[in-house]
Amino acid sequence: MTAPARFVDIHVLQSMPFANLNRDDNNAVKTVQYGNVLRTRVSSQSWKRAARELFQERIGQVALRTRRIGERVARELEERGWPTELARRAGGHLAAGSSIKFELAKDPEDPKKTVPNKVLTNAMIYVPQAAIVELADLAEEHRDKLAGAKDIKKSGDKSVLPKGPIEAVLRSRNGVINLFGRMLAEVDDAGVDGAVQVAHALTTHATDVELDYFSAVDDISQWWGDATGSGHMGHAEFSAGTFYRYATLDLRDLAANIGQEPAALRELSAAFLSAFIESLPQAKKNSTAAHTLPGLVHLAVRADRPLSFAAAFEKPVAAPSEGGFEAASARELDRYAKAANTLLGQERIRARGWAGLAAKDLTGLGDRQESFDQLIRHVLDAALAPAASKAGA
Repeated sequence: MTAPARFVDIHVLQSMPFANLNRDDNNAVKTVQYGNVLRTRVSSQSWKRAARELFQERIGQVALRTRRIGERVARELEERGWPTELARRAGGHLAAGSSIKFELAKDPEDPKKTVPNKVLTNAMIYVPQAAIVELADLAEEHRDKLAGAKDIKKSGDKSVLPKGPIEAVLRSRNGVINLFGRMLAEVDDAGVDGAVQVAHALTTHATDVELDYFSAVDDISQWWGDATGSGHMGHAEFSAGTFYRYATLDLRDLAANIGQEPAALRELSAAFLSAFIESLPQAKKNSTAAHTLPGLVHLAVRADRPLSFAAAFEKPVAAPSEGGFEAASARELDRYAKAANTLLGQERIRARGWAGLAAKDLTGLGDRQESFDQLIRHVLDAALAPAASKAGA
């Protein structure tokens, strides 16, 4: 039997104008030294979050990550007509009722004091948005018990609510969690191995960080003409370049997370690939509007292991005399793909293809497809088809 498809690798070349998609703690452009030159970098966490938010929109499911789940449930209960004090007590007992340790939030007016029932779990809880309703329903079932309970005032206080039903809700999943995974070691069997791996994006060539000086006019001073100078001055860092982005989807892990649901497997896979292609981190969007489209997307279905092509750009791409890095990066990606696949063996590839703005064929990347959607359909048709025997192949 031919080995079944397991991984869908996604390779993207995308040119970004003057922008800072992902800043560090000093508001500076993130960089990496690679191939002995400085590149602009966008962290995997940043692009993964952007892809996840777009993915949630497309599948109509949302997952919530928070330490303040008790407060969120309390607000749900208030919207149902519960008295504020009782709703907040219920939220505190729900947040304190699992195996996750917790602390009380500080009083903003007196940091030496804490706020009763305002529970912060020590671990970030990641649950489907529907879990808020389920926890509120649990509070409804135990309303009388909560009405007679004491407030949660310190980290050692015990909840009057049963731990089992609370943790059952914390174990719940949806398509977002099945795809991206969840770490929640404090609750038994709540962890989910993610089916997606995302690399840091980096430019295919050397880049320079530029400082943009700016000032803001005080309108009243300008209108009245009674003062000179600006109302505010500052500077910010930006860069520009062609990025190589890479991610891989593990079809076996995703299938294990969702069970025997072929339609769901295809839906989630297609939605992720589409979201990763079209997503864009939103930092500085109002002052840069860097809403570009990938110039090239290559998808490859592999049976053996994921394969990043980042090493294609270890030697930085050089722009031709007329300028431009994207076309040169596409040629280098094509060259490296041919060499790497020949070295590993073409039989490990179940399907491949590419789509993009370039007019030139890139034979090392498979057949060209007219659109990103068509490319996704092309590779998933092959990836999710039953494995064929050698005799029937």
